[in-house]
Amino acid sequence: MEIPIDFLTDSLDIDERSRFEEDDNVRLIVIKTPTENNSFNESDAYYITIPICIILTHNQIVTVNSFDNPAIKKFLNTFPNRDTEKKSLMVLKIFEKVTQAFMQYLKEINQRRNMMEQKLYASSRNEELLELMKIQKSLVYLVTALKSNEMLLMKLSRTNFLKLNEEEQEFLEDLIVDTSQGLEMANIYTNILSSTLDAFASIIANNQNQVLKRLAVITIVLTFPVLIASLFGMNVPSGFEHSPYAFYIVAFLSLGIALIIGWYFFRKKIF
Repeated sequence: MEIPIDFLTDSLDIDERSRFEEDDNVRLIVIKTPTENNSFNESDAYYITIPICIILTHNQIVTVNSFDNPAIKKFLNTFPNRDTEKKSLMVLKIFEKVTQAFMQYLKEINQRRNMMEQKLYASSRNEELLELMKIQKSLVYLVTALKSNEMLLMKLSRTNFLKLNEEEQEFLEDLIVDTSQGLEMANIYTNILSSTLDAFASIIANNQNQVLKRLAVITIVLTFPVLIASLFGMNVPSGFEHSPYAFYIVAFLSLGIALIIGWYFFRKKIF
């Protein structure tokens, strides 16, 4: 097919950036698309982005990707009348499916975020925080890819690399708008998630301070009864050696002082 070998191997690099180039009248377009992460590592993101290489030869269109790609599947299912004479339109349709995939995953991420936040309100377990961290990682991947795709589409519109007619150029402009909208949504979700994590971190720190303050008050309340019991428990004359009520006097005195100190802290709203 007279395709440069570099055009075929570029898609194997998961970090390949969105771009386009031409070599010996063979055009290459690399665009990033989202996909579910099948990693077994529990700390990895839910979604990652992978490159799709679209190669335009003299009379053929070749798409190359190293992972199972839902955007290409949707393109093949919804564009049955594939005509190689309309290569530019076919490329734009692939762009459209990629943009729709971003929108779909962004909605799923937002739903996951809302669900995890509701669970986090009811409990402060680490599992929900780890889930939110995975969502945050996914948003980082999507935001980076959307920025790269937006720049790619704008360059394609400006240079007319695909040799589009007027109708196809308008279609490309609509895709740029949709991509910008997706990028704005991703940024909003990222900001909301960052604010949520910061808020929960402040709440956890405040709850910890409240617990420490209560423990300190309890320690102070118990210190005075222990002090009184220690004084009367010393092996020195105290005046109560032969009194049958010595134990009760010391016990009620300790309890009375503890109640007075506890009432004082409660009145000052320290407890």
